[in-house]
Amino acid sequence: MNAELLIMFTLDCDRSYLYAHPERELTADEQRRYDEAIARRETGVPAQYITGHQEFWGLDLIVSPAVLIPRPETEHVVETVLELARLGDADESQQQRAGAPAPHVRIVDVGTGSGAIALALAKEFPTAEIHATDISAESLEVAHANAARHELGKRIKFHHTDLLDALPRQEFDFVISNPPYVGQSEEDQVQLEVRKFEPRDAVFAGPTGLEVIERLIPQAREALRPGGWLVFEISATIADGVQRLLAGWSDVKITNDLQGIARVARARK
Repeated sequence: MNAELLIMFTLDCDRSYLYAHPERELTADEQRRYDEAIARRETGVPAQYITGHQEFWGLDLIVSPAVLIPRPETEHVVETVLELARLGDADESQQQRAGAPAPHVRIVDVGTGSGAIALALAKEFPTAEIHATDISAESLEVAHANAARHELGKRIKFHHTDLLDALPRQEFDFVISNPPYVGQSEEDQVQLEVRKFEPRDAVFAGPTGLEVIERLIPQAREALRPGGWLVFEISATIADGVQRLLAGWSDVKITNDLQGIARVARARK
């Protein structure tokens, strides 16, 4: 798969072109570029950092070593928000039948990185007000670039801040995050290329893996409207700890990914 990605990168083509032209031979310059890409990959550099691209939720995203590479597992966070929003739509329909005004949906993606979650939600919710935060200015540059190339730059308001610290005071319907959640004690279990090349602050939260989430949960409670939802990615290692931190919230639920591993926590204010 990596070799396929790198040859598509070298030829600047998609997979359909590659398979439709098996007789295609590389020019000397293309062969040089391909060999250079393979050599970088052999040192452990992720293929996504070599090509500068990664797909997420059907969107082709720019990625760089400044941001965590978006992964398919994180799409479960988007799926969870869509599920909860459908429940809200049902409630809204009942309100409208009763003559109550439809709510204005506000969403904030905390620690947006490449902007993957915020962009996916902007794609799915064309009328929502969407905010995205990140403590890294370099990450926000990548997120801005992705929003612009998908013509979503006017839909998302980006904020350079730690979690929700400097966000304008307002009540959100959803606080969403893929926070750092790996504990330093687990470092040896993390893939070498992740440890070596992806931004540590986006992977490791501290000794236990709960440190960032411990700060996020009370901030989210302050930022959410009554009945609003907190949705964030986790790992099985911290699932029990997350359950304890969410004591006092309503409708707390942890769902598994396709491999049966705890992946998404949700809780209602």
